[in-house]
Amino acid sequence: MSLHLQNIDHIVNGVPHISGIDLALEPGSFNVLLGRTLAGKTTLMRLMAGLEPPTRGKVIMDGKDVTNVSVRKRNVSMVYQQFINYPSLTVYDNIASPLKLAKQPKSEIDKRVGEIAEMLHIEQLLNRYPQELSGGQQQRTAMGRALVKDADLILFDEPLVNLDYKLREELRDELRELFKARNCIAVYATTEPNEALALGGNTAVLHEGKLLQYGPTEQVYREPNGRFSAEMFSEPPINIVPGRLTDSEITFDQSLHFPCDDKLKRLEPGDYDFGVRASHLTLQPQRADDLALDVHVDVAEISGSETFLHVHHERFPLVLHLAGIHQFSVNQPLKVYFPTHQLYAFDKQGQTVHIPARQGGVAHG
Repeated sequence: MSLHLQNIDHIVNGVPHISGIDLALEPGSFNVLLGRTLAGKTTLMRLMAGLEPPTRGKVIMDGKDVTNVSVRKRNVSMVYQQFINYPSLTVYDNIASPLKLAKQPKSEIDKRVGEIAEMLHIEQLLNRYPQELSGGQQQRTAMGRALVKDADLILFDEPLVNLDYKLREELRDELRELFKARNCIAVYATTEPNEALALGGNTAVLHEGKLLQYGPTEQVYREPNGRFSAEMFSEPPINIVPGRLTDSEITFDQSLHFPCDDKLKRLEPGDYDFGVRASHLTLQPQRADDLALDVHVDVAEISGSETFLHVHHERFPLVLHLAGIHQFSVNQPLKVYFPTHQLYAFDKQGQTVHIPARQGGVAHG
């Protein structure tokens, strides 16, 4: 089953929630909707499911216009943030409920519930009730009910957001493996860039109801088509420093000068915003052309086994993403090394500037 959203708008009380989205999802694909809160992820999934009609545009499934077809007549399943299970039913009956509604024979129901329960590692819990389960077990039950239906389209609206980190990681890995063997379209909404990278597949970056970019997840991460896409597909957000490019060097605010590499020399001279990912900034030089910056510490955020180090240069702030736990004092002076060979260049409209190919060759990166 293919799914094509054709120039979709969704307007509520005069306010656009979705604007001009054109998105085609292939059969058997795993797709991530990545965007901040209120970016339009849930609204877009509701339009895919038929829970709401678009204000303008069409929803095409398998070549058929289903824009005004209700969710009851579409073969769709959805898993929400909250654990939505029937409290009076056992795990078995919760998972089996879509099959019972479809009047499947008991032997088929037993077979499919058993397969899904085993896949989700809850086969030993089938006789329990939701209130007897942990949060992770409840979410596995809700996912089992969505998966057992063998739907053409399965939608996951931030299903792991309320679980602890270790459990999220475990379920994420299982989801990725699970959909390798299915031919449905899966759509998974998240606010977290690292979750999108871990899930793989394809990613659609959303911002204020607009589709900024769509493609293979790693490609979207490595080749953002604009500043907004780069900022949202970075945790913490990509550092942006305004600068000026000449024929031979880059200047940050008329004070810091460094030679530009051969790749950037092929751009037109002018003013740009230069982006560098937090994970590419270091406390030790990695290459001879790294730019040493004198900075002072603002705050060090320790998150699990990593540290987000916020510093400021006299002309701009920076954030570093460091592996491991690091302790720093406020206003502590440091040297930070800026990788001049790992810069993204954005024009003043926020679009990624494409570096022209060398004459007689092809540019990479």
